[in-house]
Amino acid sequence: MPLPSLLIVDDEEVILKQLEWAFREHYKVATAATEEEALTAIKAKKPSLMILDLSLTGDPEKLEGFHILETALQINPLLKIMVITGHDERENALKAIEMGAYDFFAKPIVIDELMVILNRAAYLMKLEKELDALKTRSGGKKDFEGIIAMSAPMMDVFDTVNRIAPTDVAVLITGESGTGKELVARAIHNRSPRRSKPFIPINCGAIPENLLESELFGHEKGSFTGAHTSRPGKFEIADGGTIFLDEIGELSHGLQVKILRFLQDQIIERVGGRSPLQINTRIIAATNRDLETMLETKEFREDLYYRINTISLLLPPLRARGDDIHLLAMYFLNIYNKEFAKSLRGFSAEAQRTLIMYRWPGNVRELENRVKRAVIMTTGKLVQPDDMDLPFPDEIEKEEEFEEAANTTESMRSLQGLTLREARDEIERRLVISALVRLKGNVSAAAQELEVSRPTLHDLMKRLDIDPSDYRGNGK
Repeated sequence: MPLPSLLIVDDEEVILKQLEWAFREHYKVATAATEEEALTAIKAKKPSLMILDLSLTGDPEKLEGFHILETALQINPLLKIMVITGHDERENALKAIEMGAYDFFAKPIVIDELMVILNRAAYLMKLEKELDALKTRSGGKKDFEGIIAMSAPMMDVFDTVNRIAPTDVAVLITGESGTGKELVARAIHNRSPRRSKPFIPINCGAIPENLLESELFGHEKGSFTGAHTSRPGKFEIADGGTIFLDEIGELSHGLQVKILRFLQDQIIERVGGRSPLQINTRIIAATNRDLETMLETKEFREDLYYRINTISLLLPPLRARGDDIHLLAMYFLNIYNKEFAKSLRGFSAEAQRTLIMYRWPGNVRELENRVKRAVIMTTGKLVQPDDMDLPFPDEIEKEEEFEEAANTTESMRSLQGLTLREARDEIERRLVISALVRLKGNVSAAAQELEVSRPTLHDLMKRLDIDPSDYRGNGK
């Protein structure tokens, strides 16, 4: 694999030789000592990275580096430029960041620190190229119905989609809100023999119960007040295709029975109708609730659960998708740059760290909204953490350190006087309850986070007398 290309621009020959020697094993290095040499090298060698001293003459009134920075980014907007400044030149460094520099560092140069910054910038450049490659391979269209991903967890999801799409089995998609359940359902439909027929999504939790039956199964004229004409329901409209029942855990028992009958016999009846209708529709269901726990509380029918759960597909949360966070952030940035006629070049080093460190409770949906906000609000060329209304990395680290220290201190105090077995049970209890609180009682998601199987977690909760329904969305 070819080495990333690095251009070093500095008027001091000693520094040029020092940096060239330090980085030559990791990068394909070129050097320049003047503005003319730098601009010639940028055009001829097309570097991916650049280290730039803002002052090439030592004259604080004549900072050629700003002109090089501006011109270089006009030639290659994706070029990652690290600027060198003196300790008393913070204003110049911030100005360079506003103009589009990736990061800055002050003299004297510390090679190890600079290496970390360069490696991070090179990694980001690699991801941006992979995003371009994804767009090219998909012919300018979005892969898997808008799911931009290269992480191992999502590759597993794509593999499962390709395996189950040609079949007619019922699929249950689970995962936190904002993880892309409808997009995955569309991907299954569009890779199935039903692709030429309708894909009909319906959110079972967004429609009042008294209207949902008619919405799903249709109604006959005069079947209720206001039913002036007969009307087909979503199941009929999706005949030959796929119906996507989002938030299926919100269905009443009566509607659960009607859907169960359809799954058994492929038959529905309109509200007020007397003749059964034979329908050929595939069901894909989704929920962010823990249906297994709802079985225990009799909120969801066991027979329906096993009918819709022939294949179960758990979508990973964004925080578990690694590189995909950067890919998606750049993808959304490109979209909203065009929508709002902006020309933001990317995310600052601080913003990149924040993207990885932040927990993303709203998942991909939250990331998109925060990037959209940033494109509207930022006045610089690179997005900063506060443009996304997110904390800076050091603030996140301090908060995590404080919470960890507080939790550790409190935990040690509370475990004093317990036997080893009692202390272990108490620690396990806290870990399980903490996961259930964060995941609103979703046992499947909690098992995944705790890295145990669902049966193991059920046994553990039974031994520790933990009822997951106590933590379903009530903040307990």
